[in-house]
Amino acid sequence: MKILLINPPSQNAIGSIMPKALEEGLDFLPPLGLMYLAALIKKETPHEVKVLDAQVEQLTYDDLKTEIKKYDPDIIGATAMTFTIFDVIKTIKAAKEAKPTVKVILGGPHPTIFPEESINLPGVDFVIVGEAEKIIKPLLENLVNPAELKKVKGIVFRENGQLINNGKADYLENLDELPFPARELVPYKKYFSVVSYRRPVTTMFTSRGCPYQCLFCDRPQMGKNFRARSAKNVVDEMAECEKLGIKEIFIYDDTFAADRQRVLDICAKIKERGLTIAWDIRTRVNTVDEELLRAIKAAGCQRIHYGVEAGTQKILNVLRKGITVEQVEKAFALTKKIGIQTAGYFMIGSPTETREDILATIKLIRKIDPEYVHISITTPFPATDLYRLALEQKVIASDCWKEFAQNPQSNFLPPLWEKELSRQELSALLKKAYRSFYLRPGYILKRLRQIKSPAELFQKAKAALRMITM
Repeated sequence: MKILLINPPSQNAIGSIMPKALEEGLDFLPPLGLMYLAALIKKETPHEVKVLDAQVEQLTYDDLKTEIKKYDPDIIGATAMTFTIFDVIKTIKAAKEAKPTVKVILGGPHPTIFPEESINLPGVDFVIVGEAEKIIKPLLENLVNPAELKKVKGIVFRENGQLINNGKADYLENLDELPFPARELVPYKKYFSVVSYRRPVTTMFTSRGCPYQCLFCDRPQMGKNFRARSAKNVVDEMAECEKLGIKEIFIYDDTFAADRQRVLDICAKIKERGLTIAWDIRTRVNTVDEELLRAIKAAGCQRIHYGVEAGTQKILNVLRKGITVEQVEKAFALTKKIGIQTAGYFMIGSPTETREDILATIKLIRKIDPEYVHISITTPFPATDLYRLALEQKVIASDCWKEFAQNPQSNFLPPLWEKELSRQELSALLKKAYRSFYLRPGYILKRLRQIKSPAELFQKAKAALRMITM
């Protein structure tokens, strides 16, 4: 069989949680989940597989149909997130128009949360619930054998019109068993990010799952149990990326430094191997100290993305972050002292948060002065405790995410926590927060001095123009 895995075009994302001007065309990062799946199909099945990244190739839906006809796949797989579901629906429509007999498999966060709603989307033949790497092989082996398919945990399908839901599969325990993502199947030299002057860049997971209990977060595919790859396995993949000519790795773990000793072991092996590839991480302010920061700096870490969320202890406690404002200030100061760039992630509009609280967050952002800041309006996403709380307190009148999943409408707006401040007030405060940080003359001059290439200058100028005009 021929299998085509598609990263859909990004043209129809529903109601944005940050200004639209800031989210278009500033990053093109590889579809890591599809690359993992492709690698496993190549390794463990006899089937031919291809990955089509419609985003980085900037394909239209007509282009997509042309590519599908050209490749003539038996199966098409796509990943769906709730806020990109319209692009997924249009991709499935294009696939069925290009080849009516093609089977469509849908996986990702949206089908994991809404499996039965997803199987009811026009053109979907199979839904994967959970981590697809564990499910794809038995699904492909039994594609035309419904009796055996009924035994495969983690899939939803129809047999003679009857819906079959086999429940969620268990999580993968030994991540070292997974083959490295099939980067050779994507145009890996085309990927870049506005926060890095190095090109090309790639993405990577060294662990899955997060042991923390933040009110607003849910990772339906990854779970809450922290599962980590060994230091050797991680560094082997880094070496493979360096050999491909990749210049920087964006490590997308929820909390890279959750296991301190593993981080130190990774750094030691990078130095032993003599790798020079740059990398950056995402972690929490309460997982770093001076020894760890010096170790990752010496091993090539360029940047740490810290999830802070709020600038007052009141709201940090409401969000169950388990950190203090003092820890935030200390972590950013120490990271900058060591010479690692910082990026701070913040939200406004959380439960009980007032305008004064948000202004305190803006003040903290300017005080810690990261190189980059990402601010969004707190959004009660499906399957999160925040969403459940909003329903319990009647902040949201009905289960709108489920209703949307059952019948996606293009005019849908994601719900916000509007008990204290309205959507309009939050939007105005969001713009104020971005402008008060990025449009400071001192900040602009500092960034201009750090630009390394014409390409980086172009990307940052484009971002600045959108900031001014948003």
